[in-house]
Amino acid sequence: MRQTNGGSRAMRAWMDYATACSRMTLAANEVILRRVHRMATGAMTGPEATAMVMEKATAMAVSAERAAVAAARGSDALTIAASALRPYGTKTRSNVRKLRK
Repeated sequence: MRQTNGGSRAMRAWMDYATACSRMTLAANEVILRRVHRMATGAMTGPEATAMVMEKATAMAVSAERAAVAAARGSDALTIAASALRPYGTKTRSNVRKLRK
């Protein structure tokens, strides 16, 4: 059975979302690995540890806000989910770049 063009676009959109989830997960794992190493070796400073904790609440608030705005606009489930994921992906990529230095 052949998919319609709309079905192909929808499948591609969900695959793009799944890929974004996977990339964010891999980046988060690298951040955890690098931060645990810094903690274990005593290289992590107090302000860095505080920022590490605070950024979680900030990312969650931004994520919830973006999802709420997308929902209020009447977006579909995929757009809402992608809107919620984007701030986490941005922050994890930023953390990876910072911790690789």
